[in-house]
Amino acid sequence: MFPAGRRALYDKYKYSAAIRSGDLLFVSGQVGSREDGSPEPDFERQVELAFENLTAVLQAAGCSHADVIDVTTFHTDPEAQLETVLKVRDRYLGEPPYPNITAVGVTWLSGFDFEIKVIARVPVGG
Repeated sequence: MFPAGRRALYDKYKYSAAIRSGDLLFVSGQVGSREDGSPEPDFERQVELAFENLTAVLQAAGCSHADVIDVTTFHTDPEAQLETVLKVRDRYLGEPPYPNITAVGVTWLSGFDFEIKVIARVPVGG
């Protein structure tokens, strides 16, 4: 599953944007990269771009944020970043029931400060 316009990134680093197994979609970590692949320097915008990239992968697989059942987020400074992440996340997550969420503090994300990966249930007929 590859969103439009980002295939070169996945080919370069030899991984898939998402893999479907049965009715589950496993989405690789999405970051807030600009069009040239570099990290967006503004943290809130970086989180927004990560969610936008996630949305594109979900849509390419026939899913939406409402289909997400499990979320893992990675943060380089969780205490300072969590409020911003939650604010942006609330714009994307739908109505209850909400997905499981795990937040992990890390020391390195290849120049990024936030990454999100999810598991979604593919809708019937998807």
